[in-house]
Amino acid sequence: MNGLARIMLDRGARCSGADAQGSEVVDALRTTGIPVSTGQDPEAAHLPDACDLVVASAAIPPDHPVRTLAASRGIPVLSYAEGIGLAMAGRTGVSIAGTHGKSTTTSMLAHILVRSGIDPSFIAGAHCPQLGGGWRVGAASVEQGSERRPGVFVAEACEFNRSFHHHRPTIALVNNVEEDHLDFYGSIDEIVESFRGFAGLLPAAEDGGRLLIAHEGAHRREITAGIDCEVATFGFSPGADFQVFLDAKAGRMGLLENGAWLASWDTRLAGEHNALNAGAAAVLAHWLGVDWDDVAAALADFEGVDRRMQRLGEVATRDGGRAVVIDDYGHHPSECEATLRALRTSMAPRRLICVFQPHQHSRTRFLLDQFAHAFGQADLVLVPEIFFVRDSEEERRRISAADLVDRLREQGTHAMHAHPFAAIVEHLEEVLQDDDLVVVMGAGPVWRIGRDLVDRGTHSERSS
Repeated sequence: MNGLARIMLDRGARCSGADAQGSEVVDALRTTGIPVSTGQDPEAAHLPDACDLVVASAAIPPDHPVRTLAASRGIPVLSYAEGIGLAMAGRTGVSIAGTHGKSTTTSMLAHILVRSGIDPSFIAGAHCPQLGGGWRVGAASVEQGSERRPGVFVAEACEFNRSFHHHRPTIALVNNVEEDHLDFYGSIDEIVESFRGFAGLLPAAEDGGRLLIAHEGAHRREITAGIDCEVATFGFSPGADFQVFLDAKAGRMGLLENGAWLASWDTRLAGEHNALNAGAAAVLAHWLGVDWDDVAAALADFEGVDRRMQRLGEVATRDGGRAVVIDDYGHHPSECEATLRALRTSMAPRRLICVFQPHQHSRTRFLLDQFAHAFGQADLVLVPEIFFVRDSEEERRRISAADLVDRLREQGTHAMHAHPFAAIVEHLEEVLQDDDLVVVMGAGPVWRIGRDLVDRGTHSERSS
């Protein structure tokens, strides 16, 4: 919503907003001239007399006072995704879809375009330090050769609630498709059908429509059946149109087309999943006019985004050594497994300790067996309370963190339920040993554990 408000402001709109509480994001918005009311401020339930449009995030319930007031005045209320669709109008829209990797791939692509002289707008779901945040307002048009073309707008396309059906892309990516958001979708078949509807939004090939889809793990045959745009695949398989190559030990990756090298570069990001993200971003950037040498140079320089295997620092251990603390957003079984495997391979810790907070009771229940098999790379898993969001109270009563711990133990994983966050930090301070690696993982407020652990360790060292 922050990035969308800034893009609308740049397009000439007069914007104001409301949020549940103050934050750095709210403060930054206010500095741009966008008034934002918070909490119980009466203005939070007020609409300016000249208001023409309301955009509400998915967190805003239908009975929110602003939505109710808008309805009484006949003012249209759009979802965030509908707002993104409007913002794509008049631009070359690039929608980044998939169960995993959207934020990283969006940021990678934006970074390549910025480094290569193309001035894109973008909105990602994560903060990218090299780009100054998770959003950017770019040029309305760009020069390509002797022509001026519409500016580029890159945006994540989330499948929850079929919200990505409101995008207006010219180019799209489907990174992968797995079971998720089963509180909304009834089955994987419904999810695949939703992605097929998303792919069907693309213009015909003769009008510039292009889809890049994973060769494996994206149900590509079902999703691409009957669509009119150009389709290309990417992946590790030699059968993919664009084959991704990764030498994990050397930290080297590259891209081939029909067996011929297109580009190669040293990568700073560990893991096969990040290699696939980079390969997809590389192809999309080339489709947007960036030459392969510039693609490789930009990706070699890309340092990642916050909360994606982000190194927070080191803490002193009781045996006189040091332990590394990593923060990660992973909250789906495949993401958790991929991250833990990448950390085990790239950092080779003596022990890998994972603090995992499940996100949503429904996701935990639907994917319980998959979660039980996702933490085999960890030597110890600490599980706090499930982050309660969007689910009903009935759903909340159907499963608990203890149920996940029991399943993990059945699979031979050393796991324990721990609560509250402060107790987990204290427990880690007691048990950490030299050369341990702690990864704090989840989409909820669990990130506080890693931050507190590092901050307390830093404060302790300064005091001593």
